Amino acid sequence: MYQRILVPLDGSATAECGLREALAVAQAQRSSLYLLHALESFPLTLGAAPDEAADRLRARLRRYGEDLLGRAAAAASEAGVPSVMLLREVATGRVADVILQEAVRIPADLVVMGTHGRRGFNKLVLGSNAQAVVHGSSVPVLLVRQRETLVPQALPPGSDP
Repeated sequence: MYQRILVPLDGSATAECGLREALAVAQAQRSSLYLLHALESFPLTLGAAPDEAADRLRARLRRYGEDLLGRAAAAASEAGVPSVMLLREVATGRVADVILQEAVRIPADLVVMGTHGRRGFNKLVLGSNAQAVVHGSSVPVLLVRQRETLVPQALPPGSDP
């Protein structure tokens, strides 16, 4: 059913959850993963940094993206899932735009991505790439939320568990 699964990665714990889910789906469906990291270069285009400093930062961001994709590809290989690494720059627009463009270009049958599940003011201020992908995608999108770790609460003295 799903032959080509696009998995956007940004190094966050939520993206890692998305990758794990994509690996499980790919194993079950005998699919290939297209691992995508989008380099956001917008801070470098503001002209605030000298060209030499901007070039060093851009190279460091590129190495980070390559390392991130390499680790994801190694995980896919360990799971017996074929993968392709995609490193793209976000020259203008949002990361969501790059994800949507790659989904069409591949062409992907499914997009699997982690989501922070932000609400209210945080969502308004920070935006939501996941929401933009869901609303703009022509293929199914599977959003994976990171499970919150439950911290045991101390019971008051004399309370039964």
